[in-house]
Amino acid sequence: MQKLLARSSLFAPGFGAFLFSVCVASPAPAGQISQAPFGVTPDGTPVTLYTLKNASGLEAKISDLGGILVSLKTPDRTGKPGEVALGYDTLDPYIHENSYMGAMVGRYANRIAGASFTLDGHTYKLAANNGPNSLHGGKKGFNNMVWHASTSVSESGPTLELTYLSKDGEEGFPGNLQVKAVYSLTADNALRLEYTATTDKPTVVNLSQHSYFNLAGRGEVLDHQFLINAAKFTPVDDTLIPTGELRPVAGTPFDFRQPTTLGTRISLSDPQLKIGHGFDHNFVVDKPAGQLGLMARITEPTTGRVMEVLSTEPGVQFYTADFSGGGAAGHDGWKFQGRASFCLECEHFPGSPSHPEFPSTVLRPGTVFHSVIEYRFPAIK
Repeated sequence: MQKLLARSSLFAPGFGAFLFSVCVASPAPAGQISQAPFGVTPDGTPVTLYTLKNASGLEAKISDLGGILVSLKTPDRTGKPGEVALGYDTLDPYIHENSYMGAMVGRYANRIAGASFTLDGHTYKLAANNGPNSLHGGKKGFNNMVWHASTSVSESGPTLELTYLSKDGEEGFPGNLQVKAVYSLTADNALRLEYTATTDKPTVVNLSQHSYFNLAGRGEVLDHQFLINAAKFTPVDDTLIPTGELRPVAGTPFDFRQPTTLGTRISLSDPQLKIGHGFDHNFVVDKPAGQLGLMARITEPTTGRVMEVLSTEPGVQFYTADFSGGGAAGHDGWKFQGRASFCLECEHFPGSPSHPEFPSTVLRPGTVFHSVIEYRFPAIK
């Protein structure tokens, strides 16, 4: 190329510079993003649905209401794309049902015992919206808010950035919390979520994503094979608050350190499974604190789909969605049923404000909350 440029400069002044500019032009965008109206909230706020696509067949639809992952499609072993995330085709069910379907949950994901916590000698009272406890941020958490959205597409893939200011005292939490959530599709077929937050007062923060997955698209998930990278889990009391014990999974139905078919475990006689109506427990992931690492790997034998879940978080809540269904129909008119999906919520341990021995969820002024979650879909052979 250097010789060609030299000769060009002799015969046609300026041509070499033109050729050089062509050679170093920015790579083409790796994917695309579009948007469409998705309805209006009860207070009249318009909601937008964003569709992100990459070059490898991964497609995600995300709403600016609650950062909801409305749809996620990925190819099966034949290359045919199919739905792997439960969701609704209209806005109304997201407004009126309380399953947190596909949403970003906060300001505090999972449960806070007794709907209160004490920080720096001050006790903060929260809404008790799950028995005696506070769940997923209270009665009007982040999943109910319409976020400010901006989009971009680069050689790395399409990106949706959502921002929200949770004001001091919202749902009882202290501090003005500025939150940013970045959703992107990567070139290696992953949906990446990156959360950051800052505060002007000491507070507690625990953000996560509450998508329900079924790698076959519909039906029960009992034949899905799960690997969860954890040698311990946190047993819970009758209200699903951790007791503080870090119990070894060895010799229990909670041992998923090797790929295990869910149906062989979920109905076993175990007090913890009875409390959770299946699995609704936090697993203590075996990886260095704060580093992006493998949380779980799920395989669906019929379609051949594989999903790897990675995060910087210390725990993952495995929830087998033992609800009875009966709500609105989802994609393609499917009426959801019990054990038809699973959640893997990457987060800090539930009940952490009551257990100082757990990894801390306290955020102070001058520091930054940062969390990454990735759902990877490796190439199927």
